[in-house]
Amino acid sequence: MTAPAWSLVVHGGSGVIDRADLKPEQDRAYRAVLAHATKAGADVLRAGGVALDAVEAAIRVLEDDPLFNAGRGAVFTAEGQVEMDAAIMDGATLEAGAVAGVTRVRNPISAARAVMERSQHVLMIGAGADAFAASEGLAPAEPGYFFVERRWRALEKQLAREGLPIPERPAGVLLDESHAALAHDEGKRGTVGVVARDIRGDVAAGTSTGGVTGKRWGRVGDSPLIGAGTYASNRSAAVSGTGEGEYFIRLGVARQICALVELKGLTLQAAVDTVIQDDLSALGGEGGVIAVTPDGQMAWSFNTTGMYRARIAEGGVLEVAIYKDEA
Repeated sequence: MTAPAWSLVVHGGSGVIDRADLKPEQDRAYRAVLAHATKAGADVLRAGGVALDAVEAAIRVLEDDPLFNAGRGAVFTAEGQVEMDAAIMDGATLEAGAVAGVTRVRNPISAARAVMERSQHVLMIGAGADAFAASEGLAPAEPGYFFVERRWRALEKQLAREGLPIPERPAGVLLDESHAALAHDEGKRGTVGVVARDIRGDVAAGTSTGGVTGKRWGRVGDSPLIGAGTYASNRSAAVSGTGEGEYFIRLGVARQICALVELKGLTLQAAVDTVIQDDLSALGGEGGVIAVTPDGQMAWSFNTTGMYRARIAEGGVLEVAIYKDEA
């Protein structure tokens, strides 16, 4: 079978996502944004653009939408702030960039790409990463931009369970639009990610997240860690993960999947299933991944009740799914 000229896979986070958890209007809203993000990336690839551009374009759509735990829809820390992480990697060159704990960057994925392309580093954190992004002309945002009422209520519940004080609401909060009110709390596994293969056979991966509701002490998960939640190589695959970051870090999930493809010759689907269904589950972790190979294979795998996901390839139809029992 001839491989498609290009392909793209998107995820919007995995977790406790049962049919009974989402109202019909929430289901429709999530599917619409997933389709929009997938189209944004596919348009780049269809026009002959590079995989890296497609990944960034699709993730920016998800970061700009308050439904997802990334960018505008990021969850709150115990201090009532957002601390966002993102990473991006070019499979053709193995160049990578990442940011962690940024608070003012409207699109963290673009900050991660700036680290990759405009600095000598791979990972920047906190205030320094915010300052670097500003120096590169990336659009900042006031704290109120990131406020989503449903996310704040999730923080209040989490802090109440832990017996911790609830902070004051951020200044300059924007009115909660009806669309933002549809945001679903998928637990501790909210992340967005995209993997792509372009017409040259190059692959790329990107991941962006707001982390965990009520997180403390500057906690950082797997999303900005190359090899854990994000990895891409033309010798194997591009992978983006979503789940309990501590487990993904311990397993080196993204790199492990690529190693199984490159060194053991597993098909992509077999590789992602081995790591997620066997290794991650055995360790007691939950989550999922999306992946694509230079020869056109696309795959996803998750051991949670749902994962927001979509994919499309040249000549194919758009697939959008949420629940475990969907194809």
